[in-house]
Formats: sequence, C-alpha cells, structure tokens
Amino acid sequence: MSNDRPADNEKQGEFSSPPCYMHELDPAYSGLTTDEAQAVDVARWRKAERKRLIEERLALPVAEREQSARLIARHLDDLIPKSEGAVVSVYWPFRGEPDLRSWMAGGVENGLCIALPIVVAKGQPLVFREWQPGCRMERGVWNIPIPADGPEIVPDFVIAPLVGFDQAGFRLGYGGGFFDRTLAQGLKEQTVIGVGYDGGSIATIFPQWHDIPMNWIVTGDTLPRATGRISTSK
Repeated sequence: MSNDRPADNEKQGEFSSPPCYMHELDPAYSGLTTDEAQAVDVARWRKAERKRLIEERLALPVAEREQSARLIARHLDDLIPKSEGAVVSVYWPFRGEPDLRSWMAGGVENGLCIALPIVVAKGQPLVFREWQPGCRMERGVWNIPIPADGPEIVPDFVIAPLVGFDQAGFRLGYGGGFFDRTLAQGLKEQTVIGVGYDGGSIATIFPQWHDIPMNWIVTGDTLPRATGRISTSK
C-alpha cells in the first residue's frame, strides 16, 4: 500500500557507502534509541540504501515483476481469511512496486472490503477509504490515485509495500514515516503484511524507536515469513 512515498553500485545484500561506523555493528542490531546524532546517521544511510533498492527494483524485467505479483497474490490468499466484510488496505502501485490491482478486484468479488491509504497531511497518520473497481478516483499526494468519495474506514489487514526489509521484519519505506505513524497511533492490533521483492532483503534497517515491524513479509520468491510481531486480528 502506499502513500508512504519519497521523501550504488554495491552488490545485493551489502550496505551502501555507510555514513558512519554502523556497518561494523552486529547485523542483528536492534537498539531502539532516541540518540539524535545516530538518528541523523541512520537517515543518511537509509536515503542511500533506498535509492539503490528502488533503482534495482525498476531495473527488474516487467515479466519478472508480474510473476512476483502473481505469487504474492497467492500467498495473500493464504494469509487473509475469506471472511465476508473483512477490510484490507492495499496500495496503488508506484515506482515498480508489485501490482496487486487484479488481486484487489478479486478480493471485492469474494466479499472483502478493499481500502486504499490516503495522506491527509505531513506528520499525520494515514486514513483509509474503500475502493471498488470503477469507483471515482482522484490524484492524491505524488499523483497517486485515491478514491475520491466515501467515508473513512479502519482496516483489519494492512498490506504495506516494501522498498527494503530486514530479518526482524522492519520495513524500509520511502522516508515519510506515514505507515509507522499510523500503526503507532491507531492500528496496533491489525495484521500488517509487508510486500516487496526478495532483492529488497538487507541485514538490518538499523531500527529506531519509531520503527514498527511487520507481522509478515511476503515477496513471492519464498514462503511468507512470520516476524514475531503480535496481532490479535483474525
């Protein structure tokens, strides 16, 4: 899903030119700190890593991206119960993200309520509005299409697009912080599924105090990975 949008030549799996000595830390590092100097270093590192990963994603052949999207859709069918009326927030594809629009349309046919996230303002959590095939759309932030009408709804499942991800389930997004802010302020019990490509896997995103891990990581190349984040959604 996403309206959490922007804000090397290393081999896949290695860090882009690190701005400090974080690259010497244990890859399992997860010290959630509020240290301002470290936060600046982490932000600089993430910006470089984000650029690298997006470039690699855009360079993937279209056929490969389409195949990944089909496999991801199958995994989502296994993870999300076919309960009538369950609300699932997805995203409108952007910058080479897996295109799940066919899965969204199929979900509506099967009784799911599909929603799209909407950016209200900088520094504010996302809101969600129902989407159906053929509904009236308008351009939102970064010209990403969003439903033009309808009340705000609260999702039971949140599908979040990944630029990158680590083995602890932390997500590297576009730097706006909208998803983490939304999860922290109102969606603490929802099941959150990060969706991306296997090439987005990195050792660690150097999680900060505001970062919230996904419940599941789904890439299509491997089976869904449970991250250990607790959710009460059924």
